[in-house]
Amino acid sequence: MNPAISRTGEEPPKVSFDAEMPITTRQPLRVVAIGGGTGLSTLLRGLRRHVAVPGQAGSEDGAIADLAAVVTVTDDGGSSGRLRQDFNMLPPGDLRNCMVALSEEEDLLTRLFGHRFRGGDSLRGHNVGNLFVAALTEITGDFAQAVQLASKILATRGRIYPATTANTTLVARMDDSSLVRGETNITASRRRIVELTLDPPSPSSLPETLEAIERASLITVGPGSLYTSLITNLLVDGIPQALAQAQGLRVYISNLMTQANESLGLTASEHIERIYEHTRAPIFDCALVNTAPFSPETLTRYAAEGASPIEADIERIEKMGVRCIAGDFASEESVVRHNANRVTGALLSLGRVAPPVRG
Repeated sequence: MNPAISRTGEEPPKVSFDAEMPITTRQPLRVVAIGGGTGLSTLLRGLRRHVAVPGQAGSEDGAIADLAAVVTVTDDGGSSGRLRQDFNMLPPGDLRNCMVALSEEEDLLTRLFGHRFRGGDSLRGHNVGNLFVAALTEITGDFAQAVQLASKILATRGRIYPATTANTTLVARMDDSSLVRGETNITASRRRIVELTLDPPSPSSLPETLEAIERASLITVGPGSLYTSLITNLLVDGIPQALAQAQGLRVYISNLMTQANESLGLTASEHIERIYEHTRAPIFDCALVNTAPFSPETLTRYAAEGASPIEADIERIEKMGVRCIAGDFASEESVVRHNANRVTGALLSLGRVAPPVRG
């Protein structure tokens, strides 16, 4: 296993590989990143810097030829929830964050798109980015087309797809057998999630999403809230099947900390088990797992919220047939986040390895 590296530098962790996994030529990668929330947008910030863009300055090394993000669309709270109700459209919040993360003008757009109106009865609480997507949805009459048009306007270094264009609601079965409907209610519940479903069940995925997964040389799932950011994507018809059949290297990026009713007490391997319970098939070749310790101050702050670092039970992960890449993938600031540069470095190293042959 790779030892945890020092958090003082920005060099990506060195990754070792088995002899039966030969290094390929350094062909640019086709990458698909699946998830939602701040986890996905953080990852995309790191990946964006390595996307080859013909005639565009700032493309560091062209390691990625094509980048696509598949984003959850089940949020029903805040500005996204109000737009969903008022305009009968899908929630734009997570998609908006991904657009900003992939944009050349990220700093400016972060301020602009994140600005929430403080006055006016109808505008109060809405942010500019959500209204931008809502306006394009009205203009085009199609949410998926609006997302693509928004990406074109913002000159994003990658394509963004909603996991589905169906208007679905999350339904969670809790550990007391009760059913809780809606992401906001699920997140607020004090019970632990046992199973997640969508209503209506098995909504269709976009053909473009399935094509991107089929053509990808590297596919990531995570980081993000186990159920409401990750598993929700894997309940969309076609996506788990495409992942099970994909020829690209499939990588799970483990979360850093446990989270409320979604993952309290779960180890890294148990996160993977919960995902497999919903996909009903193994879909990972590798897992990126943080093994670096956190400061006492961070541990105390998170313990006050009932959260703790996710245990990196590496041996159990590898017994599941998932190769574990251990290292320091975290950044400690006001909140713990993944370090986009280190995670991206490890992913690019993995992507240059021939994936296992699947029958």
